[in-house]
Amino acid sequence: MAGVTRLRTDPVDLLVIGGGTAGLVAAHTAAALGARTVLVERDRTGGDCLWTGCVPSKAVLAAATAAADARGAGALGIGTGEVTVDFARVRAHVQRAIATIQPQDSPASLAEAGVEVVLGAAVLTGPDTALVDGRPVRFRAALLATGAAPLVPPIDGIDAVEVLTSETVWDLAELPGRLVVLGGGPIGCELGQAYARLGSEVTVVDGADRVLGPEDADAAALVAAALRRDGVRLRLGAEGTRVEPGLLHLDDGGSVAFDRLLVAVGRRPRTDDVGLELAGVELDERGAVAVDGTLRTSNPRVWAAGDVTGGPFFTHRSGMHGSIAASNAVLGLRRAVDPVVPRVTYTSPEVASVGISPADARERGLTVRRVEHGTVDRAVAEGATDGFTSLVVDRRHRLVGGVVVGPRAGETLGELTLAIRKGLTTADLAGTSHAYPTYNDALVDAALDDVRARLAGPLVRGALRAAVWVRGRLRDAQRSER
Repeated sequence: MAGVTRLRTDPVDLLVIGGGTAGLVAAHTAAALGARTVLVERDRTGGDCLWTGCVPSKAVLAAATAAADARGAGALGIGTGEVTVDFARVRAHVQRAIATIQPQDSPASLAEAGVEVVLGAAVLTGPDTALVDGRPVRFRAALLATGAAPLVPPIDGIDAVEVLTSETVWDLAELPGRLVVLGGGPIGCELGQAYARLGSEVTVVDGADRVLGPEDADAAALVAAALRRDGVRLRLGAEGTRVEPGLLHLDDGGSVAFDRLLVAVGRRPRTDDVGLELAGVELDERGAVAVDGTLRTSNPRVWAAGDVTGGPFFTHRSGMHGSIAASNAVLGLRRAVDPVVPRVTYTSPEVASVGISPADARERGLTVRRVEHGTVDRAVAEGATDGFTSLVVDRRHRLVGGVVVGPRAGETLGELTLAIRKGLTTADLAGTSHAYPTYNDALVDAALDDVRARLAGPLVRGALRAAVWVRGRLRDAQRSER
C-alpha cells in the first residue's frame, strides 16, 4: 500500500499506536518538529471519525435534512409534491463523502509529511520497547491513540440479535422499517432523527427522564419536541431488560417491536492487547489510560491522547490531545490540556455548549443572559425561531459559558469558545462588529443585555449622569468664552 514503509532498526523518536484523529495529528506534529515518527495502525488510517463517526453521520444527516426541508417547504410557499427517499443513493452520498476526505488521512499523506507508516499490530513489551508487526522496536517516546469502541449493554438475549452500533449502522443495505434506538444521547438522537426523516419508524429508548441528559434542560426539551415532530417515539424512563428477535422488553412492563436494533449507550476506551502492564501504563477507575494534565501516563516515556484517555469522546478534543502530547513527548514541553472543550449535538435544531452551564451558573451565583430566537431577525426570516442563546457571565462580566440552540449552532460556538479562553467580557463581544443578519445576532444581543444591565446599576448610572452633567457645563463654559 502506498505510504507504508519498512522499519529501520535505529530508535524511534515517537512511536504512535493508532491511526485515528489523535494519532494522525500527533504523527503530523512530531514529523513537522523533525522527529523520526512511526505510526502503527492495525486496520485503516482515519479512525472512527472518517469511517464510522463524524463524516458518515453528517453526510446522512445532510440527506435527512434535505428530505425534512422539502417536506416543510410549504410553510415558505414552495410546493414540492411527494418527497421520496432513495436509500441506495443516500448510501452512495455517504460513501462519496468518505472517499473524498480519505486521502487526507491516508498512509500516502502521512508518508508525504515524513511519517513512517506500518499497517499491523503494535504491542508494548517494556518501558521503551514494542513489537511492531512482530518486529522489535525501541522508542524514545510512545503515544497511545487506540481510541474507543461502542458499548453493548449486557441485556439478556442481546447476544442472539445482530445489533447495530455507530460502527456497523453504515453497513445497512436497506432502510429499516422499524428502528429501535437504545440510548437518548447525542448519537442516539442524531441517528434516530436522521432515520425517521428518511422514512423509518423510529423509537428511542432511554432510562433517563429526558434525552441529552448532560445538556441544558431547555435545550433537551426543544430537541425532544423536534424529534416527536419528525415522528420519533420517545420511550423515556424505561430500560431494556430482555431482547428477543424483533422485540425489546422494557422494565416498565412494556415492549417495543423492531426490525433493527441500534445500540448507542456510550463508548469504552480500547486498552486491550496493547501491552500496557508490561510497559507500566496504568488505567484509571473508568478503564481509561490514566494521564496527567500534560497527557503523560504512569510510564514517563509514554503519553496517551484522545478517546483512550476517557470521555468526552470528541474528534476535536482528540486532535488537540494529539498535538499537545506529541509536542510534549518530542520537545520535552509541559503543555497542559485546555479545559475549555466545546461540544455540539447535530440534531435539528443543533445544541452547542461550552464552559459553565446555565444550571451550574445559577448554583454558583453567576449571571445568565438569554435571548430567544423569536427576536432574532435571521431566525424570523427563515421561520426557524425554535431556539435560544444563553451566555454565562461571571462577576467581572467575563464570558465563562454558554448554550446555543438553533440552525448551525455549532458555527456560533467557535467565537464563544475563543472568548471564554481569552477571558473576554460581554463588552468586548458587544463592541465587535458582526455581520447582519445572522444567527450570531443572538450572541451579540445577549452580550448587550449584560452591558445594559451593568450600565443600569445605581453606581454606574450615577457616574454616567455626573459625567454628562460635567460635560454639559464644560461646553457651556466654552460658549461663554467665545
